[in-house]
Amino acid sequence: MNPFARLRDLDTFQRHVVAASFLGWTLDAFDFFLLVMMLPTLAHTFAVGVPAVAVAITLTLAMRPLGALIFGRLADRYGRRPVLMADIILFSVLATLAAASTSLAMLLVLRALFGIAMGGEWGLGAALTMESIPAEARGVVSGLLQEGYAFGYLLAAAAYFGLFAWIGWRGMFLLGLLPALLVLYVRRHVPESPVWSARRERVGRRPSGGWRKLAPRFLFLVLLMTAFNFFSHGSQDLYPTFLQQQRHFSVQQTGLLTMVLNVGAILGGLFFGAASERIGRRRAIVIAALLALPAIPLWVWAPTPLLLGVGAFALQFMVQGAWGVVPAHINELSPDGVRGTLPGFAYQTGNLIAASTAPLLSMLALRQHGDYAGVLAIFVAGIALLVAAITALGPEARGTRFGSGTGA
Repeated sequence: MNPFARLRDLDTFQRHVVAASFLGWTLDAFDFFLLVMMLPTLAHTFAVGVPAVAVAITLTLAMRPLGALIFGRLADRYGRRPVLMADIILFSVLATLAAASTSLAMLLVLRALFGIAMGGEWGLGAALTMESIPAEARGVVSGLLQEGYAFGYLLAAAAYFGLFAWIGWRGMFLLGLLPALLVLYVRRHVPESPVWSARRERVGRRPSGGWRKLAPRFLFLVLLMTAFNFFSHGSQDLYPTFLQQQRHFSVQQTGLLTMVLNVGAILGGLFFGAASERIGRRRAIVIAALLALPAIPLWVWAPTPLLLGVGAFALQFMVQGAWGVVPAHINELSPDGVRGTLPGFAYQTGNLIAASTAPLLSMLALRQHGDYAGVLAIFVAGIALLVAAITALGPEARGTRFGSGTGA
């Protein structure tokens, strides 16, 4: 059966859940990537180097595990839906407040607080979605859900392309208030997770125990998500800076190429997420990661903007193709009682370990006389091999039944 046909089989409530979770991650990523697009501008505004402003990315990523733990534990106890609404409001407000920054220090503090709220959204949305849909739809929905991140990057690039010259960096941050409108949709149309509701009937709101027994699984997931986060942030966060600083592209060219790579990311996530339903989660990830390798030279060394766009499209098709399997894969590896916490906390802890990617790579590039291309190519090639190796050696629980009382 065509895996994309599974989307047509979802009922109205399931479609609302998928839509809300997709939009939540989209708008969260939109707020995150607004800053990524403006690193050189902010460096000029605050009279510092790009690595100093890139610390804001590090702080956002570093604080995300705290948000995943706080909001995940709340969601396991009080439900996915109400905690998700509170989290969306919080990250929207904090993203918007960055527009009022009068110094780099103030911006860094606000982006760190934004990271706490951002850290909660992915785990809540993924758990709510995966617990609300049929097992056979998880692969294709996983790809769709995860590529909300790429779609958010695409929207940020489009906003940068079309609005930055008119509203400046403060106006761009003010756009961060838009996600708060999503809460109205969630409140009206999105039901609570049936798996969480059924479990609450059985055991009430007692906190889940057994975390010590989950330590090996948690450590594996952290290792896996660390490699994945190096993969995505290493290939995405400094790419606009590379285009502007090394290739000397304009704002419009940078925005356009960033949109192209995110179209590739979205299509890759959908393709490999759906494929994982047929060939397995691990195999889909390994194939995508290894196929990223031949795209790297065109991604950074192509002689023309057109070929550079082809390379960016191809690389992100594979990077986010691997990522498209992640929501289904790690939620299936998590027991029912901690599914609000374990996947998101592992994901964001991996983010914490990979949080220094942007400033580290920017410093290495400066030491190589501004050679972002060489630094990015070597880094992404090594990480692609690491993602493939860790995934191949790990477990898989494709199709596991949720709500059985034990989980994976």
